[in-house]
Amino acid sequence: MKLSAEEFLNWEHKSITLLGMSGVGKTFLSTLLRNHDWFHYSGDYRIGTRYLNEVILDNIKLQAMQVPFLRDLLRSDSIFIENNITVDHLKPVSTFMGKLGNVEAGGLSLKEYKRRQTLHREAEIQAMKDVPEFMNKAQCIYGFNHFINDAGGSMCELDEPGLLDMLAENSLILYIKASEENEQMLIDRAKSAPKPMYYRAEFLDELLDEYMQEKEVSYTSMIDPDDFVRWSFPKLFYSRIPRYDAIAEEYGYTITTQELFQVKTEQDFVELVAKAIQRK
Repeated sequence: MKLSAEEFLNWEHKSITLLGMSGVGKTFLSTLLRNHDWFHYSGDYRIGTRYLNEVILDNIKLQAMQVPFLRDLLRSDSIFIENNITVDHLKPVSTFMGKLGNVEAGGLSLKEYKRRQTLHREAEIQAMKDVPEFMNKAQCIYGFNHFINDAGGSMCELDEPGLLDMLAENSLILYIKASEENEQMLIDRAKSAPKPMYYRAEFLDELLDEYMQEKEVSYTSMIDPDDFVRWSFPKLFYSRIPRYDAIAEEYGYTITTQELFQVKTEQDFVELVAKAIQRK
């Protein structure tokens, strides 16, 4: 959605889709706005509670069945397991995605890892397709005036025909671009605490070939799961930047993390978006 700054400021029911790498401040901003008449739609929350809920639970139950005490209780229906996913607590989703590599070190086989990557991609696409419906719900059922779509960090990887056109038709797309200083901070954070990531299938294959040659590893089952994430994250990070830049150029607008970190109020944010529109 392309608007003039004046049109945006006068827009009665503002709808914005936030794009950017995990850690740039999308959820921080959404939480701030949530207290000021904005409905916070979290793509990752929708993925976990609607589209991956069952397979996440199946994975947890599979682990629980390895413990004799819990196995007997589950088989007799004496206990049940449920997810406790919240907008601020999405660990069950990342835990399900897992990491590739040595099973004894907590990794997944290549076949199972790719299966989960595919499931996550399909779930993320469906979660974004739900955005227009939730825009209507936010206003008509819950009475929110404005809507913020907190899209996942892998949104630029989906390459789903028509998806960005649909989001741009229904919302203003805003890319939060990390400054050079923040880029390094995000990379350092990923290296110190490696977390499961989504990779485009072709890019994952390229990374695996390069990693296994460089590390002289013959089989994916020999990969150290955390080491692969640490090694691959900077490559994944920098591969996403041109993709996000291209999306913002065609469909929306860009602000920087430095600008975002100056936002303290809803009005600060609204003025920042208007500024981003004006400079484009």
